[in-house]
Amino acid sequence: MNIIISIFRSSIGRKYIMAVTGLLLFGFVTVHLIGNLQIFLGPDHINAYAALLQGNKLVLWSFRIGLSAIALAHITTALSLTLENRAARPVAYLNSTPPYSDFASRTMVFGGLFLFAFILFHLLHFTVGVVHPSVMHYTDAKERHDVYRMMVESFQNPAISLVYIAGMAFLYLHLSHGISSLFQSLGLKNRNYKGLIEGFAKLAAFVILFGNCAIAIAAFTKILPAVVK
Repeated sequence: MNIIISIFRSSIGRKYIMAVTGLLLFGFVTVHLIGNLQIFLGPDHINAYAALLQGNKLVLWSFRIGLSAIALAHITTALSLTLENRAARPVAYLNSTPPYSDFASRTMVFGGLFLFAFILFHLLHFTVGVVHPSVMHYTDAKERHDVYRMMVESFQNPAISLVYIAGMAFLYLHLSHGISSLFQSLGLKNRNYKGLIEGFAKLAAFVILFGNCAIAIAAFTKILPAVVK
């Protein structure tokens, strides 16, 4: 217990927590995208995938609780480090733009808070079903929850599509800097690999941005029809 308390009290320890939880969340976002991209294979594929996930409630809710704990640890640690840094520098720089920083790094805190709000919206939308309740009760010919139709009809609503695209834009900014930073916090980013790591971070963030936005745009433009004959 004393070791855990010491880690939380140490800024270096909290940076490790940020890195590890960030890596786990990046892994989840990647797997989540791969699963959702099955929508382009047709209703049967993504409905079967969703039925598999929903098949074991104990595993599903254990995963959700674990993921929530990881996200909460990531957010609270980030806020703690931010407040500590501001307390150590009570007088702001005359130049409000720190040297050698890009837009992604300067918006990490604000972008992180926006992403937290977006995650809550996403849960209310597709998990709780209060944002667009009319699409939550569709079933397919095999009596499975029709996730395909639920997603397509939701994204045909322009307001919902815009919210998701904005969320993915902030996720891109967050990941393009955050992935690079976690390598640095873990001591894996040195002069030899700096360019490679930063390039990987931007590429991975763009792939996630493009993949998620492609789903919303394809549904909104009816490339993905709501009802497949």
